[in-house]
This record gives sequence, C-alpha cells and structure tokens, in this order.
Amino acid sequence: MAPTDVIAWLLDSDPALRWQVERDLLDAPTQQWEATGARIPQEGFGAALLAKQDPDGQWAGGAFFPKGFFENHENQLLPGQPWTATTWSLTMLREWGMDPAPLIERNTAQLLAENSHWEYDDSLPYWGGEVDCCINAMTLANGLWLGADVESLPHWFLEHRMEDGGWNCEWESGSVRSSFHSTLNVLRALLIHEKATGGTGATRAARDAGEEYLLERHLAWTLSTREMPGPWVDHFLYPPRHIYSALRALEHFRLAGRKESRMEEAVAMVREAQQADGTWLQQKVLPGEVWFEVDVPEGESSKWITLEALRVLRWWGEG
Repeated sequence: MAPTDVIAWLLDSDPALRWQVERDLLDAPTQQWEATGARIPQEGFGAALLAKQDPDGQWAGGAFFPKGFFENHENQLLPGQPWTATTWSLTMLREWGMDPAPLIERNTAQLLAENSHWEYDDSLPYWGGEVDCCINAMTLANGLWLGADVESLPHWFLEHRMEDGGWNCEWESGSVRSSFHSTLNVLRALLIHEKATGGTGATRAARDAGEEYLLERHLAWTLSTREMPGPWVDHFLYPPRHIYSALRALEHFRLAGRKESRMEEAVAMVREAQQADGTWLQQKVLPGEVWFEVDVPEGESSKWITLEALRVLRWWGEG
C-alpha cells in the first residue's frame, strides 16, 4: 500500500482499534470516536470475548490459567501458556477501551471476589493479588476499571520495590535487581491508579523512581554493558501481554505526559522499524492458546502496532 493509504487501512478495522485511530491520529470529534468505542461490547473482538465469560464471572474457569491446567503434566511442556483465563481476558477488554458497563451489569467484580482464586495459592482472593508484580499490576488496573476494592495493591508495590527503583517478578526467587518487563507493567498500573484516585505521595514517588530506572537506561539498554538486555526491546508485538518493548515504554511515557531526550534511542528504534509502505510489522507472536486471533502472524503488517507507533511518533513531534 502507499503511505497515504495507511490511515484508511487502519480505519477499516474492529471498533476496538478504530476508535483510537479516530481520536489519536485524526483528532475526530469526541462524539464520533465515543460512538465507535460504544460498539466494542456489541460487535467484533469485544463482543466475542464477552461471550466467553463464564457464569461465575471468570474466563476459562481460572484466574491466570484455565481450570485444570496444572492437573495435566503435558501442559508444562507447551511452548507458551494459555492466554484465555480471567486476568488476560479482562486486560484485553480494558486495554481495548471498552466501557466496563456490561461487566458491571453482570456483577463481575463481586463474582470474581467470590469465585476466583489464584493458582499460585488458592487461599488468595482474586482482588488481593498474589506474588507476581505483573499479575498484580493487571489486577490493580482491572479492579479500578470495574470498581473493585484493590487498594491493598498499591501498598504491595511500595513494599516490593527494589533498591534500584524498579520491580522484578522474580523477587520471591531471590532476585534483587529490577526487570524492564516488571517495572514497566507496574508503572502502567500505578499511572492508572494515580489517574483514577490521585494516588498518594508514596505511590507517586515510587512511579517517579520506576520511570527513572527506565530513563537511566534510555529505555533500551543495560547500565553495565550499554547493550540491549534482549531482542524484545526492539521486537514489537501485539498483543504484548507482559513483554517490554521500547514502543510500549514510549506509550507509557506518552500517557504520563513525560518527554525528554533520554527517550531518543527508543524513538529511533520505532522510527527505523517503519516499512516503506508506512506500516510496522508484527515482529513476534507469543505462543499459547487464545480465544481467537486479534492480529496478524509474524512478518505481516500489524494494524495494532502501526497505530501505536504512529501515535507515539505524533506525540514526539514527528507525525
């Protein structure tokens, strides 16, 4: 396609994506993109995922894994975990921008409080979270979205922050150094918490410190070697799940309203990944069972990644 056709290509998409194109790339009137977003629970991806919800409020019968997943030893040999259980399904609906009203009408928050417990320890109630930073980050964001009581989780993040300013899901295994992945996921949740509640002095300070952890590394390298910590930094993918990338980090800082020169290397990675036709490719697909596909296979032009990349570059002043 010609670069001038990219916006038309993006607009020919599911309401979950189209409303963001209208708002963030076209500056469409509020009434227009809100009307498009209102279609999410009625058609396409949103309606299909809502239809998969169990009567007890869960998806696939489990909190983070489908019911019975650990009872079958062969599941431990799979190349990736299933992405169908409750936490993943709620996160997709929220990140698509769906109004939570249909889930609130189903009393989802209360049903999960009553029926869902973590596979890590089934004595742990769903909205209290468990021991994994990334899981707790999604739980905090999803709970705020649904109006659940998740106020214990910001305090949990304060208690489990590393000395270097970030977080690591492997803290329970003895890790004392922060992880790019864990830190970004927690920052995203703390920002959502701050926007919803105002946060506290302590949570705002923790978010600032976590952002500084990433900025010290220019969103792209380790302090010790000045090299990328892994290929995932500049391998953009959708859905990203819990995976860090320079693009996903820039999207966080866009939402946080924080822009500075230490992000330039990450911006360059995004810019350089653009194809001649104006699109960005799906560079990796995480293995694992899904309810249905929401993006293209690896190597094809991704509408989701193209939307996010164009949005970030526009925010940076290049669009």
